[in-house]
Amino acid sequence: MRILVIEDEHKIANSIKRGLELESFAVDVAYSGIEGYDLAASESYDVIIIDIMLPGMDGREICNKLRQENNHAPILMLTALGSLSDKVSGLNTGADDYLVKPFAFEELLARIKALSRRPRNGGQTKLKIRDLELDSVTYEVKRGNKNINLTKKEFVLLEYLMRNSGKTVNKDNIIEHVWNYDADILPNTVEVYIRYLRQKIDKGYVGRDKLIHTVRGFGYKLE
Repeated sequence: MRILVIEDEHKIANSIKRGLELESFAVDVAYSGIEGYDLAASESYDVIIIDIMLPGMDGREICNKLRQENNHAPILMLTALGSLSDKVSGLNTGADDYLVKPFAFEELLARIKALSRRPRNGGQTKLKIRDLELDSVTYEVKRGNKNINLTKKEFVLLEYLMRNSGKTVNKDNIIEHVWNYDADILPNTVEVYIRYLRQKIDKGYVGRDKLIHTVRGFGYKLE
């Protein structure tokens, strides 16, 4: 899952980024409203976290512009303004949820997961393709009755493939949703991680269909 954090307080923004990355999310950070809007409008995100009080363009304006452009990524407003009128104002611009500072990271995480489960993202937490199962809450993966141990990046990649099962996704799609915007990705990085997944998901299961397929010239498909 890829998340954008638009927050001008560097300490808060970087703390959120570190915490979410420990939860296996890919996280981009913008420290101004204009930079944040440019990223939100040009990239694809599963959840966008926006502070209301921002330099250049405030959070309400960003949210309003994105909705006018038919960008329906779930938006969580993050702000020190806690009155009822402030909450209503933020939600009326198109935000999906509202969290008042100071907040516990556990609550932020719970709200992000709740937003990601909404229908726009095909958001069930338990995914199953044939006998392959993935739980995005407990981070458990198994095929048949055998548990499969994945690294964080392998897990995120598999979740992305499973949420797009039956569809061909190219390397750019995968990089966009699995790695951060500023990550230093080598040309063969995706191939390497696909190979890691195949070794754990497909190999060693005699008599069972392979699930990860290469669509030559286009990308990869899980079905």
